[in-house]
Amino acid sequence: MGGHVHTVQFVCGILGNAATLFLFLVPTFTFKRIIKNKSTEKFSGIPYIMTFLNCLLSAWYGLPFITSNNILITTINGAGAAIELIYVIIFFLYAPNKQKVKILAMFVLVVLAFAAATAISVVAFHGKNRKLFCGTAATLFSIVMYESPMSIIRLVIRTKSVEYMPFFLSFAVVVSCSCWFIYAMLGMDPFIGTSTGVGLALGIVQLILYFIYCDKKVLNKKTCTHESLQMGNDHVDNVKSFNDEKQSSFHDKQYADVHEQV
Repeated sequence: MGGHVHTVQFVCGILGNAATLFLFLVPTFTFKRIIKNKSTEKFSGIPYIMTFLNCLLSAWYGLPFITSNNILITTINGAGAAIELIYVIIFFLYAPNKQKVKILAMFVLVVLAFAAATAISVVAFHGKNRKLFCGTAATLFSIVMYESPMSIIRLVIRTKSVEYMPFFLSFAVVVSCSCWFIYAMLGMDPFIGTSTGVGLALGIVQLILYFIYCDKKVLNKKTCTHESLQMGNDHVDNVKSFNDEKQSSFHDKQYADVHEQV
């Protein structure tokens, strides 16, 4: 029975790796837009910085001298850290000067936090205590990472638009967290289970909001198009009426001149 559980867990880990890699790559569409427009617009750089920190801590947690049989956690989060670092650099390059200061300050704090966590875990803790410390740190920052899109959720509710909350990003969160949640339950890992459980719940909330407001966005576009066409038709009718009136006045004047001559 134990062998079958381990096999299923390994399969879930592979699927989780694939889904999470897709999750890490989804923002490429956003960054293509940023590079094309040379502006970060209303996009937030905080989620990418927090994801970078989460990947570092999770990759550290999965190392063999911290936990056993979690190498899949290390591989995908190591790749994720590299990808998120690229995103942070691009965001920093195209952000307004005021926002650049904020991004740089947060990035420095993230690097210092990771360095402090790794140093403390190696020097001050051993065995199960080291696992407890690293697992707690990874879980806390994973929850922070999953909650960072809350600012975007508030923006969606306030503007009633999903323009700045890409569907595929929310969908990838749900798929990725589902795979890792099952992986954690099979491996009886409360740290991974807690963080991915929170991420799964928030991802579902994002999808619900998307389906609530995406139709309104389309409806608003149709309404604007209809109003534009109606305004155009009214303008044509007014011009036509003006021309008819002008032409009628011209004919009346001609008739009066002829009648006077006669």
